[in-house]
Parts: sequence; C-alpha cells; structure tokens
Amino acid sequence: MWTQFERRRQKLATPRAFAHRMLLAVGLWLAITAVGLTIGVAGYMIFGGLGLVDAFENAAMILSGMGPVADLSNDAAKIFAGCYAIFSGLIIVIATGFILAPILHRVLHVFHVEGKGDN
Repeated sequence: MWTQFERRRQKLATPRAFAHRMLLAVGLWLAITAVGLTIGVAGYMIFGGLGLVDAFENAAMILSGMGPVADLSNDAAKIFAGCYAIFSGLIIVIATGFILAPILHRVLHVFHVEGKGDN
C-alpha cells in the first residue's frame, strides 16, 4: 500500500503525518497525470501527425476534460482520440480518488474519535 492510514482505535494522525500523506497523494496524482499526458502526446504525434506543441495542447485539453482542439484527418487518429478520451475520463476519476482518500479518511476518523467519548 502506498500509505498507511490509522486504524479505528488509533489516535488521529498528527498534522505533520497528514501533510506527508497529502504530499504523497499529490505526488501520485502528478505522476499519474504525467504518464497520461505522455501517452496522449505520443499518440497524437504518432497517429495524428501533430507536432509536439499541438500534440501537447490536444492531450492536455482532453486530459483536463475540455475537449479536443485539432481536427484529426485520418481514422487511426480518430480512434486514438476516442480511446484517449475514455482513458482520460478514468484517469481524472482515479487521480481525484487518490487526492480525496486521505482527506475523507481524516474527516471520518475525526468523527469516530469524537464519538468515542459519547458512549
């Protein structure tokens, strides 16, 4: 596992440990995004015949959910663009999950820790 969350009966993680956990999550998010962007740039250069800057722009726009910029002229490029759009949608969901997991875990753990004294 990439990070170890505290268990139900353990104390809440220190702010320093939480900050470290968030840094790991952001680093993982950046790595996933960089890999996705690299796949997109390479695909648009190979299948779409776009230059580096145009391929980067198209891949970045699709990965961010904005949509394609360049018109694609051949079927291979269009098929790649469709597959990359589906891939990008999944990447956004997965990467967002990595960022939200430590935050949601901490919030839920705070509620559990506060609820212990009520019994």
